[in-house]
Amino acid sequence: MRSRDTIIWSFCIVFAAVLLIAAGMQLDFINSQRQDMHLIINKPENVPPSLAFATIATGAFRGLVVDVLWMRADKLKEQGQFFDAKQLAEWITTLQPRFASVWDFHAWNMAYNISVTIPATRPDQRWRWVKNGYELLRDQGIPLNPKNVLLYHRLAWIFQHKIGAVSDDAHKYYKLQLAMAMEPLLGPADNQYFKALAEAPTDWRQIIKDANVVPLITALKSADKAFTDDDEFVSNYLSLRQTPSRFKPAAFNVIDDFRVRGPEVLEKFDIFAKAYQLRKAWKLDPVLMQELNKTYGPIDWNDPNKHFPLDWRHPDSHAIYWAVKGLQIAADEESRETGMIEANADRIVAHSLQNLFRNGKIFIYNLPAETSSDSSSQQRKEIFLRPDLRMFEPCNEARLASLEKYKDLSKSIYGSLQDGHRNMLKNAVLSFYQAGHRRQARKIYNQLRKLYPLDEFKDPDVVVFARNRLREELRTIGVNDAKEIILMMLRESYFRYAMRDDDEAAGLENMAEEAYDLYYKSIDPEERIALPDFKLLRYLALIDFLSDQQYPPNLRRNLHGRIKIERPDLFEQLMQQEEMLRKLK
Repeated sequence: MRSRDTIIWSFCIVFAAVLLIAAGMQLDFINSQRQDMHLIINKPENVPPSLAFATIATGAFRGLVVDVLWMRADKLKEQGQFFDAKQLAEWITTLQPRFASVWDFHAWNMAYNISVTIPATRPDQRWRWVKNGYELLRDQGIPLNPKNVLLYHRLAWIFQHKIGAVSDDAHKYYKLQLAMAMEPLLGPADNQYFKALAEAPTDWRQIIKDANVVPLITALKSADKAFTDDDEFVSNYLSLRQTPSRFKPAAFNVIDDFRVRGPEVLEKFDIFAKAYQLRKAWKLDPVLMQELNKTYGPIDWNDPNKHFPLDWRHPDSHAIYWAVKGLQIAADEESRETGMIEANADRIVAHSLQNLFRNGKIFIYNLPAETSSDSSSQQRKEIFLRPDLRMFEPCNEARLASLEKYKDLSKSIYGSLQDGHRNMLKNAVLSFYQAGHRRQARKIYNQLRKLYPLDEFKDPDVVVFARNRLREELRTIGVNDAKEIILMMLRESYFRYAMRDDDEAAGLENMAEEAYDLYYKSIDPEERIALPDFKLLRYLALIDFLSDQQYPPNLRRNLHGRIKIERPDLFEQLMQQEEMLRKLK
């Protein structure tokens, strides 16, 4: 019996040893596969000291520690202790940088929860936390989890919703800060410029091999010690172009010198510097930016096959970029995420394009410089967003592509996409009609009738459809509400005229007059006396605009002067109306 037991034990020991040896022989292959699939955080020499220490200190218990911290962080967030939750989230991302949900939690906590604990009267402090949130995902979370679609979606969402929408009281400040940060990198922002950005050298080692550019680099290094550090050379160069006072006069003299004797060299390095900064600081690839411009950029009215570049000052352009990056990852079958996350990324692209259609034109107006107590002058700026009708076609094409994509994949997603597309087309018909683009409004209406043959679209005449919609809206409201709607249209037309967006201004003014006529004819004759004359409404709208403190004073004064010079007939009507009101007092 003992002999048999000994044989069994010996066999088990030998078999276990064989299994251990076999497993050990697979270790190199497994590590190689982990490396190929980017499951290894970093090479040992590149691991941050905090991560290296945390990994060694927690050892095999790291997963357990992360679970405990994660539950605690989630509880702190529910209790409103956002700063404490932020600290725990930092620890978790250090211990487990591949835990994508914590990066998502951490970024959301800063951009949404912590930011709103600061009063809206301090928008700069709020913006710092919103910026921290998107930078955390963009600069740390995504590089450590490059195949996680959730993080791309969340980053796109922060740009689209937190910065691009209006739910935050400080949203205009966020939009202005993003626009002002991007503006110096965009140059003339035409197709030729973006083509040059895409073709520019991608790193410092390439540009310093260019014999034509070397004299410029050498001259700047000799002019100011700030340019001796190659890692900071590009950012300092861009700062020099924007604020020369930060550097020695000799540095800007170099720029002036090359502007005269080597403008092509200066232009070449300028393009390189901006492309380099887009890649390094903003993590935006100019090649993909150019592709998105060609796909989603506003169309040229004279050539519908030609697209202008997207306005990369706009938060929704950034949302499109990161959502598309996520979709590119999702298209890789080996790293495909759940269908719902991919569908949400598609929705972000579609909604951002629709936002650009509704509010894609950015007007940044310089306010008069204010003098502070230390006698230093500071230029202030105001940002205004208005519809960009050129974005309709890219928006519509993206919606149609999504419908085709999900037609057979998901009935529920397909149904919701249909509803969204139908409503977008209905609103677009009215938008183009109001702006005076009747031909385009008719084209959209015909498409609407073809895709969605419902009773509300049975009349083939777009004018009838647009007027019926407007009449329905006016029919259900009283005289005062109708007057307010007409005044708003006229006020908006004055704003567009002040910003020299004359076509839109004329369309809105005509639509206001048409709305007035429709309402006037639809109401009871006894109530018509309560509706002021259209000339009076036009005068009141102008007075309202000129008195509105949300618009810069010099913008309002310039509008008054422009009407007097360029539209003397309107100016005369307004003066006559003012005289009549004086006599009635």
